[in-house]
Amino acid sequence: MTAPASRSPFTAPGERGRGLWRALAEAFGGGLLILLVLLPEPRLGGSLPAPAVLLLGTVALTLLAVRRRYPVTSLLGTAVVLGLLPPAGLPAAVTAYTTAQHQASPRRRTTALTAAAALTVLAGAASAPYTGLGGHRFGLAVGAVLAATTLIVPALVGTANGQQIRLLGALRERAVAAEEVRRLTDSESRIHERSRIAAEMHDLVGHRLSLVSLHAGGLEMALQKESPELRDEAELVRRSARDAMRELREVLGVLGPLGRDTGPGTLTEATGTRSDIEALAEESRRGGIALRLAWDGPDLDGRPARVRRAVHRVVRESLTNVHRYAPEAHVTVAVTHTEDLVEIVVRNGRPPVTADAPTGLGTGRGLVGLRERVTLLGGALEAGPTPGGGFAVTARIPARPDPETVRADTAPDARGSGPDAYGPDIAPGTGRAAAGVHRRAVTALTAVLGLAGVGVMMVLGLVLVSSASTETDGSGLPDPPRIGMSRQEVEDLMYGDYALARAAATGREPARPAHVTSCIYPAEPDDVFVPAAGNPGTGGAAAERAVEGPGHFTITRYCFRDDTLAAIDRFTVPVMPQTQPRESP
Repeated sequence: MTAPASRSPFTAPGERGRGLWRALAEAFGGGLLILLVLLPEPRLGGSLPAPAVLLLGTVALTLLAVRRRYPVTSLLGTAVVLGLLPPAGLPAAVTAYTTAQHQASPRRRTTALTAAAALTVLAGAASAPYTGLGGHRFGLAVGAVLAATTLIVPALVGTANGQQIRLLGALRERAVAAEEVRRLTDSESRIHERSRIAAEMHDLVGHRLSLVSLHAGGLEMALQKESPELRDEAELVRRSARDAMRELREVLGVLGPLGRDTGPGTLTEATGTRSDIEALAEESRRGGIALRLAWDGPDLDGRPARVRRAVHRVVRESLTNVHRYAPEAHVTVAVTHTEDLVEIVVRNGRPPVTADAPTGLGTGRGLVGLRERVTLLGGALEAGPTPGGGFAVTARIPARPDPETVRADTAPDARGSGPDAYGPDIAPGTGRAAAGVHRRAVTALTAVLGLAGVGVMMVLGLVLVSSASTETDGSGLPDPPRIGMSRQEVEDLMYGDYALARAAATGREPARPAHVTSCIYPAEPDDVFVPAAGNPGTGGAAAERAVEGPGHFTITRYCFRDDTLAAIDRFTVPVMPQTQPRESP
């Protein structure tokens, strides 16, 4: 009984098993990927506090674990997390790949990917000033880079792989169905040929039993007066022969109606002899076939009837195929009879190409039947095209078949099943296991290389966006803010406001001009990603480099009237030196 499909959130619809351990392994691997990106480059985390990074990472890993059951939901949720936390790019790439791979509908796949890319761009643009990544325009650029490198590219690869998997599955199903049809057709042909052989045996044995019954009846009448005791024995022989004929018909009747399609012609003592084969050749000549017959060796009249019938069937079936598929070709029929073997070769040349030449391929059932008949006699039959474009049928039949010969039901040319299908030295289980290990190893290596490529593209894209976000003059130095700029331009240039500088200026800054409405205290643009050590969300290395002398810290204040820069003030504030605590004696 087939196990029911799992309803676990960690398995795909229709998949069996719970998938819990696999989901835990994937979540663990996804966490390592986030750390692999975040630890070497902490600036990618922005100024988010550690609890927020942990929360967003947990959400991304949870969506990664349930992506098979809820692919579209996982992709959209991961897209939002990606806009807030760029180090989640590699788990997002895995989610995008899986979603695109399992979505067979192009419309749904395109809609989901477009929505996910838009969510990443919007989330990055909206959250950039609050996560310490910079202004809205810089966040928009970062979101576009992340959407392209960690969502679109993996999704395209997943789409191609999914289409390949579905195509291979369909081809595999068609191959299995075709193989099953071929097997059933061959089996039907073999059974049909055995029925034909049984019918021929009925004719042969029935004829012999009829003669026995006839002679036994005559003997019974002749001994009626001379020897009543022998008459009774003759009567017993006659009744036994009659009963044998009846039982033979009953036994062979299970193979089907013996009067329907039981073979060409009526069995005679001449069937399969030289005169019989010459009659078949003459019949084909009258049908328009250019045929040459060659007979080497004595006649077959002294051979068993089943050998002669096999010879007759091989020649007759081969000539029938010539009439059907190559009526204008030259044909050669060669029969070689030795002491131990009867070899029949029927070969036709390449038929001339004419407008009315029949074309098409046969079912091959006749050849399957011939092979079954020859195999049951302990012989072998080969059939196939010749190098010159014709066709040849070669049968080798023992002149004295072994009565104990038993052949398997499988056709000798069938390699679709059995150990030979995998090669002479490889067992089925070994071949499948080796192929499975090789396939898993290739898949794992491809996944590692793919993630490495996505990571490289993501980092390079962020570096390019970061380097291009700062406008430079001819000397290559940043263009400082100027009076009259809008607040958005200043924030994009100076990467927003920082709490450390604002806290240091509180109570120590000069008085603000009367006409200003708000002020910001930014750090240097180079440190947009670096939070202050031990102070998440505040200033960074630029603030540390701004110390001009011992005990002083330089701050630049930008004040606005409404949304226009009205004043730029630069001042210093004292910094309390840190002292090492004394050790208690």
